[in-house]
Amino acid sequence: MSEKSAEIFSRRKDAYKSFVDSDGLPFIGQMIHPNQMKYCTFNNVSSQSKVTLLRGSESMIVDYVAVDGSGSKGGIRKVNIRSRRVRNPMIGDKFSSRHGQKGVCSQLWSDVDMPFSSVTGMRPDLIINPHAFPSRMTIGMLLESIAAKGGSLHGKYVDATPFSNPTPENNSEKSSGRISLVDELGPVLASHGFNYHGVEVLYSGVLGTEMTCEIFMGPVYYQRLRHMVSDKFQVRSTGPVDQITRQPIGGRKRGGGIRFGEMERDSILAHGASYLLHDRLHSCSDYHIADVCSKCGSLLTATFVNARKRLVTDAKSSLPPTRSSSKVTCSSCKSSKGMETVAMPYVFRYLAAELASMNVRMDLRLSNEVRT
Repeated sequence: MSEKSAEIFSRRKDAYKSFVDSDGLPFIGQMIHPNQMKYCTFNNVSSQSKVTLLRGSESMIVDYVAVDGSGSKGGIRKVNIRSRRVRNPMIGDKFSSRHGQKGVCSQLWSDVDMPFSSVTGMRPDLIINPHAFPSRMTIGMLLESIAAKGGSLHGKYVDATPFSNPTPENNSEKSSGRISLVDELGPVLASHGFNYHGVEVLYSGVLGTEMTCEIFMGPVYYQRLRHMVSDKFQVRSTGPVDQITRQPIGGRKRGGGIRFGEMERDSILAHGASYLLHDRLHSCSDYHIADVCSKCGSLLTATFVNARKRLVTDAKSSLPPTRSSSKVTCSSCKSSKGMETVAMPYVFRYLAAELASMNVRMDLRLSNEVRT
């Protein structure tokens, strides 16, 4: 945020002292709930205070407040308020290891339903799909699992330098000067009762039966990314529309709809779901009822003519005629016979108006027959 020419960050009312400091900014570590005061400004011209509330449905904790500039001699003072929120992981949140093995949470299980190891009884915190390794080829993640597992068992640091192998001390491959990490830590795992290659036998937490496959298990550093469902979900039933096309506007912050583009349209057409396509692109988009002349086929010449005679002294005579109190007449044919109402997307009427502005006329032929 930044100060305007006549506004400064300040608190002039004691009623706000429990929410903001004397400079109008929130306290560090303060919990701010939705629709509560976030910061306060004071207008030197009107001598009025302006309060900015916290939008959204989530509470936040003020983590950091930084002021840039003094605001003197016409300078603009900017304030940066950094906040943090406590969020539990949910389906759709993004996670990643330090090797670029990213993925999305697809299911949340209770701890009692998770599989457990036959050796230690330990339950894994995270289960990933093994098909992730042939695609992204993150072999370093497998080596990290073995290194962390072996290092935690014998209590020593493990050389995890990438793209290299450690130098052996007492090994038959001493002549080559290299030894694989698996061959170095495999005996350590075997000496503690684990498999040489780090795989384990797990039991189902739901049925209690042994799983028919060996599962590679070990500690890996995982990080939670900032791509969360709470920041990206978008849903809408009704809302603002575009003033020109009368279609729903775009944008999550503006309460817009999800874009139904060309690829989505082609997919619906390929499946033959014509009713769904009509619902998305017409009924729930820019549904419009237009008056069309069946004689000349014009879409833009319909006018409302007052159907009942009114006295000049009538106060309601200055109001514009409506469909209930008027009849529709074609200004080109000078007749009200043959006027029909047709349901169409409003953008089609807009196209006809654009073509008419370039001296291109669009005529419609109306028929009650259904052609297949």
